[in-house]
Amino acid sequence: QLQVVESGGGLVQPGGSLRLSCVASGFSLNSYNIGWFRQVPGKETEGVSCINIYGVTNYVDAVQGRFAISKNSAKNTIYLHMNSLKPEDTGIYYCAADRRNQCPIATFDGLEVRGQGTQVTVSS
Repeated sequence: QLQVVESGGGLVQPGGSLRLSCVASGFSLNSYNIGWFRQVPGKETEGVSCINIYGVTNYVDAVQGRFAISKNSAKNTIYLHMNSLKPEDTGIYYCAADRRNQCPIATFDGLEVRGQGTQVTVSS
């Protein structure tokens, strides 16, 4: 069974940092393009960051310079390092893996392997 599981969310003050993890099982992340998405209250799910099978990364403008995506192939895990967090970063963060869609992946819908999400709350 192909599966990804997110973890690392929580409550953090503005300006703080979190590291999200996305652990894959049943397949190798090296063969998939991996995206991080977030669902902000009242808005549609948006792509935040993506890393392709060659290790090329990209970011949505709102997080450029604050977030970093990385991969640990030995652990079959993708990370999202989030720094200088803002209240508007609050939301449910999902990771997803897909072979058909190239980075940046526009939509969370219909991707091959999708996680259940982890809640990130940025508040004082």
